Amino acid sequence: METNIRVQQRACIEDNQIKRFLEDAQTVFLGLVDEHTPYVIPLNYVFKDGYFYFHGANEGRKINIIKNNPNACMTVCETYGTMVDPIPAETDTAYMSVVANGQVEVVTDLNEATAAMQAMLDKYVPNYYLTRLSKTHIEKYQSSLGSKTLVLKVKPIKLTAKEHKLNEQMQYYPGRMVTQDMTRSSPPTVIHSSN
Repeated sequence: METNIRVQQRACIEDNQIKRFLEDAQTVFLGLVDEHTPYVIPLNYVFKDGYFYFHGANEGRKINIIKNNPNACMTVCETYGTMVDPIPAETDTAYMSVVANGQVEVVTDLNEATAAMQAMLDKYVPNYYLTRLSKTHIEKYQSSLGSKTLVLKVKPIKLTAKEHKLNEQMQYYPGRMVTQDMTRSSPPTVIHSSN
């Protein structure tokens, strides 16, 4: 894992913490480049066996960009609250974020695609379905618009993680005001010199 982060005290280097975060977070932002134009879209995903898995139609802008340029950036971020400070510039957000670079690949192995889609169902709607997905369902599924669904994956070749832990004593809540956080002291004593 890469730790090339400007603010080193925010770098998160615990592999297990990063893995749990990626497994639990709900949305990944997939960044692609359409010729010279950035294109970023939010997606449901699973992080499984060291890969980001997601799915989409086999046609449209996203898949056309991927066919021309498979380089991708995956960004996952969760915020945990705003922390206040009497000094406005010190007000900050508690968060964890991961940025990973890699190349998008179409999953062609039906067993792998089925396992990835089952993992997505287990993540987003656990225990909802009475049976597990069948390979036939994955192989033949078409969207309501008639497009075949592709399962895609990204293996991170570079990954950085940052976090700023929540200080609960400084967490903002509606109604909290700066006057509650300021320590009051008596004004400084002014000493006049006599000439």
